[in-house]
Amino acid sequence: MTSAELALVRVPVPGDGDVPPYMRALESAASYLPADQLRLLRRAWAVGAAAHAGQVRRSGEPYITHPVAVAGVLAEQNVDVETLVAAVLHDTIEDTPLTREALASEFGEAVAELVEGVTKLDKLQFASRREADAESFRKMMLAMARDLRVILIKLADRLHNMRTLGAQTGEAQVRIARETLEVYAPIAQRLGMNLIKSELQDLGFKALYPMRHRILAKHIRAQPLVRREAMAKIEAQLAQRLTKEGLDYRLVSRVKSPWSIYNKMRSEAKTFAQVIDVFGFRIIVDRVADCYHALGVAHSVYKPVDGRFRDFIAIPKANGYQSLHTVLFGPYGSPIEVQIRTEEMDLIAERGIAAHWAYKHGGDGPNSAQQRAHSWIAGLLESQSGTGSSLEFLENVKVDLFPDEVYLFTPKGEIMSLPRNATAVDFAYSVHTDVGTQAVAARVDRRLVPLRTRLSSGQTVEIVTARSSQPRPQWLEFVVTGKARTAIRQQLKQLEHEDAVQLGHRMLDSALEDLDSSLERLPAAQLEAYLAEHRYPRLEALLSDVALGNRMPAQVAQSLARKAPPSGPPRNHRPEDRILITGTERGVVTFANCCMPIPGDDIMGYHTAGRGVVVHRIECPNVAEYRKSPERWVDIGWDREVTGDYNVALRFQVENRPGVLAQVAAAVAKAESNIDAVEYLERDTNVAVIQFAIEVRDRTHLADVIRKVRKLGEVHGVQRQYFALPGVFDRDGP
Repeated sequence: MTSAELALVRVPVPGDGDVPPYMRALESAASYLPADQLRLLRRAWAVGAAAHAGQVRRSGEPYITHPVAVAGVLAEQNVDVETLVAAVLHDTIEDTPLTREALASEFGEAVAELVEGVTKLDKLQFASRREADAESFRKMMLAMARDLRVILIKLADRLHNMRTLGAQTGEAQVRIARETLEVYAPIAQRLGMNLIKSELQDLGFKALYPMRHRILAKHIRAQPLVRREAMAKIEAQLAQRLTKEGLDYRLVSRVKSPWSIYNKMRSEAKTFAQVIDVFGFRIIVDRVADCYHALGVAHSVYKPVDGRFRDFIAIPKANGYQSLHTVLFGPYGSPIEVQIRTEEMDLIAERGIAAHWAYKHGGDGPNSAQQRAHSWIAGLLESQSGTGSSLEFLENVKVDLFPDEVYLFTPKGEIMSLPRNATAVDFAYSVHTDVGTQAVAARVDRRLVPLRTRLSSGQTVEIVTARSSQPRPQWLEFVVTGKARTAIRQQLKQLEHEDAVQLGHRMLDSALEDLDSSLERLPAAQLEAYLAEHRYPRLEALLSDVALGNRMPAQVAQSLARKAPPSGPPRNHRPEDRILITGTERGVVTFANCCMPIPGDDIMGYHTAGRGVVVHRIECPNVAEYRKSPERWVDIGWDREVTGDYNVALRFQVENRPGVLAQVAAAVAKAESNIDAVEYLERDTNVAVIQFAIEVRDRTHLADVIRKVRKLGEVHGVQRQYFALPGVFDRDGP
């Protein structure tokens, strides 16, 4: 340690008379700690105050008041002393001369690890503020995986920053409030920390929409006397019946927060009066059996609303929340929402992973809420290794923080929770990445359904797999979980790379054949020298670059074979020497929008940098221009086994009368062709010209479509077009 660090950590601990009021407030909140741990906490304050000496917040207060206030928030959750010490010192590594080593030597490795986990990345350089925030968040998640107490400190830090947000500029207030509502409040909810979540939401709402918050808060305070009397009457009736049944209970009336009222008004298109006109009560009892007894009592006082009962005791939420929820018909025509839970469930519902803290202190180990949190974070980190950037990772986490969940059963009866609108593909990837990769269909309640089917709570889901199956790009359009999206993207990239390597191998071998050589016949040292010279780690990377058009195969072949290009006209390739395509080469073969080739057409390939081979029909009007660059010409043809649907444009000349468009469309559909778009090109009194954008398998299928349409008496002519409708096909030709 440096002399400056030694001076800081050797600061004497002040006596009771020298402790400022804000520190006395922290010690009072942490009075559950033994005396020796309280002395350690005061020592941490002394070191932190000395390290932050001279630093002030925007409000003008000494900076040390902020970390002490953060520790105060945590002390209300009854956390351990290491967490409180780390909270008091959480900004020292970033903003003061103190180093991680100094903290570790003075307060232990655990405290140093926590402080390092909370430290932000403001000193690193990023392309944008969003990227910096996302990377900071990513680091926080990694630190959480090592020790969950990191997120406790981070949430408390954010809560105190929100409580003192008024000192920030208007632009900063909006940014911080939006980030709080989008990320930090949902994380608190995901970890079951309801008290912190509710305050974060309310403060975020107040900062983001101050006028709306002010109006709603005013209306809530001005509840009419009639409503207060009604609540008192309902509460008395419930209490009377619960007492008569001999239950030991605690009955609490609940008032909705401005944020929950605002969300409900917006999502359900309700007025303030409709939302506020709901009476809420919580019944807290001693045992689980008493919960169900109290439920029966509540249903005997007022009739339950059909379909509004939820048993989160038997099937807990993903964050460990347990309770019985029911809705009753009230005496004033308004519904009564009732939650019934035990004292322990209530503690976990309010404090989440901070409840009954027993982390590394000889207790029974992490409680169930902590275990669930660890599982959730482990799942996030499993998927984050495949994300392309921190921004993508942050977006995936936001998706996983959806508050609404569906609860599903595996065929073995295990319960799985997924976000609202999750599909069978999301379920498959949540079971295992390999199950998602090989999924071909799903059985929901024993009924076969497509993979894009959205799932509902209570359903039993079984995934049908096949070893030969692979993920499809279309899955990205409907999956909702970050794990599924990340895995699909990663696997598609891998498949595209494999296709590029295979195509590049064929193209380079074809070019080497013109020089009477091949990859297999090349000396290994010669090949290794070329790869090293051009900084390719493996041969596969070179082959992929060749397929994508970043290197011309003829030039690479000449360098590898160390031969000059052959003189005279290019050698005529035999038909069997052509590169054959199946149409499934992802990312390296595209079909030109100018002529829309389909299997069976005579085709040629044009090598385009960064896009690979673009396929054209031989009779395409643009081919004459491409012939000027023979080095980019690729001799290709169709393989015997060609799969997929291919876009084509047809021009129909028809009688202009009502119903003719529907007849043509029906004929196209009868030929099992999908219609992508339709447009009238010309239209007069007697004749109309319509262009259809359709999908076909090959020329035979196209001929069948034309034949069925020509049978219609109203159709006078059918012609295949070279150019598609503007914007119909989202593919570019060179």
